[in-house]
Amino acid sequence: MLDLYEQALDLVPVAERRVADPRWRIEHAQILNPADIPRFAKLKIIASMQPSHAIGDLYFAPKRLGSARLAGAYAWQTLLQSGAVLAAGSDAPVERGEPMIEFYAAVARRSLDGFANDDWHLEQRMTREQALRALTLGAAYAAFEEKERGSIEVGKRADFTVLSADIMQIPEPELLKTRCLMTIVGGEVVYEAR
Repeated sequence: MLDLYEQALDLVPVAERRVADPRWRIEHAQILNPADIPRFAKLKIIASMQPSHAIGDLYFAPKRLGSARLAGAYAWQTLLQSGAVLAAGSDAPVERGEPMIEFYAAVARRSLDGFANDDWHLEQRMTREQALRALTLGAAYAAFEEKERGSIEVGKRADFTVLSADIMQIPEPELLKTRCLMTIVGGEVVYEAR
């Protein structure tokens, strides 16, 4: 796919493009050849993926992929360090669509019960700041909406969620116990826990 994107981008000079920065992406950019990882940043291709796939695949991917191919599997830290933009989401309804599971998967890179084996490359975990950015600003950037949403700033839509705990500080297992207390969209409360 990266080869096709590169060919297409080379065919149309930037000055002739209707959209100078097309923000193309590869969905489910999960199992990558490590040699291709720097190409995401070079070509400005967004790596879009769902962190929960990494923990959903944890039990069968090592056997199906083998250790050599796992080096490029869910390579979040390597992608980020190369300068690639990472957009994360929930992939609902394939996955459960629970934001706290996605955040936990990104920062813990363990199953919901805390399991991860030696093959699972825990060094590829995202920091909490990186995970939050991928799930908010990364996703907004991929949709050309980074000036309207993705962070809480003056002039942007007031879209945010109030959680029951500080997810930037609590131990990883407690992330899964964190609940939504309130959701605000465009400055209006659209959900409030009772």
